[in-house]
Formats: sequence, structure tokens, C-alpha cells
Amino acid sequence: MKKFQQGMALFLSWCLVGVCAQDGFAYQNNPPQALQQSPDQLQQLVAPIALYPDSLIAQILPAATYPDQIVDAEKWMQQHKDLTGDNLAKEVDNQSWDPGVKALTQFPAVLANMNQNLAWTSELGDAYINQRQELTQAIQTMRQRAKQAGNLQTTDQEKVSTRGQDIVIEPTSTEVVYVPQYDPWLVYGDPLAVFPGWYPYPGLFLGGPGIAFGLGFGIGFFGGFGWGWGHWGFDWHGGGRAIYNHNTYISHSQTIVNRNDFRSSRANFDRSSGFRGSSNSREMSGMRSSAFSGFSHGGFTRSSSFRGQSSFGGFHGGGFGGGFHGGGGRR
Repeated sequence: MKKFQQGMALFLSWCLVGVCAQDGFAYQNNPPQALQQSPDQLQQLVAPIALYPDSLIAQILPAATYPDQIVDAEKWMQQHKDLTGDNLAKEVDNQSWDPGVKALTQFPAVLANMNQNLAWTSELGDAYINQRQELTQAIQTMRQRAKQAGNLQTTDQEKVSTRGQDIVIEPTSTEVVYVPQYDPWLVYGDPLAVFPGWYPYPGLFLGGPGIAFGLGFGIGFFGGFGWGWGHWGFDWHGGGRAIYNHNTYISHSQTIVNRNDFRSSRANFDRSSGFRGSSNSREMSGMRSSAFSGFSHGGFTRSSSFRGQSSFGGFHGGGFGGGFHGGGGRR
């Protein structure tokens, strides 16, 4: 009986090897097609950030294409809480992160929220790479809905204006940027379904249908660095694009698969060894047709298969808000 079991195990092992080899050849000859998210799904995806200032969105979307670096940056920030102002900016500048990730250290609550909701972050980055035009339209659609609901208008903290068909949001101050607090599932009029596994981060969430301003982030200390606030913008025309140093930002992430140009991108991946990322990358597992399905952090890995696409497993990490309390109330 024992020899029979060993023989059967060996037989099944060889069968599995054969199936995997066949699947590998099929993968090479027929790379997966782009999985498109619907407008409703994209609107749900952008709901937590659609009412942020344009230049902040221009930092968030590129940074979301580097979820591994988001985790590294948040961990680093937690380990260097003693650094503030110019000292913080200098140390961040020495890190090897993408400029978008560095830029988010100006807004520690935003960075912490992206780390806490990592499945959402990776899906946002995936959509920015693979459905940029549709993602941009989703942001504008949500702004229109918030405006029609009476929740998006000019305040002492930000200026809301219209350029052509697009709604533009800009801070009123050149030294302090206020990140609006709101419930992304209630602020747009008709309630939205909550993104699976999404959890609000303190300082960025407001119970109820309105908008408030509490956290103001001083950006002056970061102005002298190439990734500082003044180097970012968003162009809503031509399909929408994040602008970095007056040029279209191009992500070189090897963590998110560009399915629109998969044949050329495929060379960046080695299915047998995970992925080759930045110097701060960690071992990834389970590459699918979208982002990776598993992400190891602190010995914890969770798989999230949301809406037919895989994304990094979300987890609840510690974060810190930063910033300071400014004026402004609910509107």
C-alpha cells in the first residue's frame, strides 16, 4: 500500500508538471486580454479621491502604480516620526522611491490610507495604467455628482472652477494644502456601494453626506525638491494625464501589468521568480492578468479577487495623520 501511494503521488506530480507546462505555453502564445472595468466600477474606485485637489490626484495615481513602495514608504515614515519639516524632506529625497511616492510623504495621512487600503490602491494603479481615459472620466463624473448634490463648491481652503467641461480643484494657499474629509459612499448624492474591504482612515473621513476640512499640510519645506508639490499637475484633456515637471508622467512600475501592451511588457516579468522591481521591492506571488494577487507584508498575505481582477491583499496597518488642524467646517 505504501509503495502504491508513493507511486500515485509521483504519477500525480508528473501530471501536474505537464499541466503547468501546457498552461505556460498557452500563456506565452495567448497573453491575457485587458480586463476592462465598467464606468460604475471605476466611479466606485475613484470615489475616495475624486474630490481631492488636482495636483494631489496627480501624485496619488502614479504612486498607486507602486504599491510595494507605498508599503515601504509608510513603514519608513512610522520609523522616522521624529523627522519633521526640512529634515524630513531631505531624508525622503535620499530614498529610492518613485517621485509620486516621495511626494505623498507631504501628505502622511493620504499615504497611510493608501497603505491601509492596499487592495484599493493596487486596483487604482492598475486602472490608471490600463484605463487612464476611463478613469479620468470617472473622476469628472463624480465631481459633477458632488456638485449637483451641493457638496462641491469654493471655500476658504480650495477653489472649485470649471474649464470647458471639466471641474478643476485647486488649493487657495500656496503654502498649505487642505485634504477634504468626506464619506466617499455618501457625498455624491445617491449612495455608492463600499469598495470591498475599504476602511476609512482617521482625519480623511467624515460621517454624513457633507465635506469638511480639518487636516492642512504645509508644503513649503518640500518646495526645493524635484518631487515637491509645485512639480505636479493634472491635464484633463486628451484622456487625462498626470503631469510631472511639465511632462506626462510615465510609470516604470514592474508591479502592475500593462495589459494594453502586454507583449512588450511581458519581458519585464519572470513567472518563475516573481518580479523584478525596485530596490525596495518584496517577493510577490500569484501573478494574474491584472495586478498580483498576493502581497507579503509582515508575514501576512491576503488574496483579493475583486470584480474579476486580482489585486494586492488589503490589510489594516498602522498609520499616522500628520498635518495640523485648520479652519473650515462641513458643507
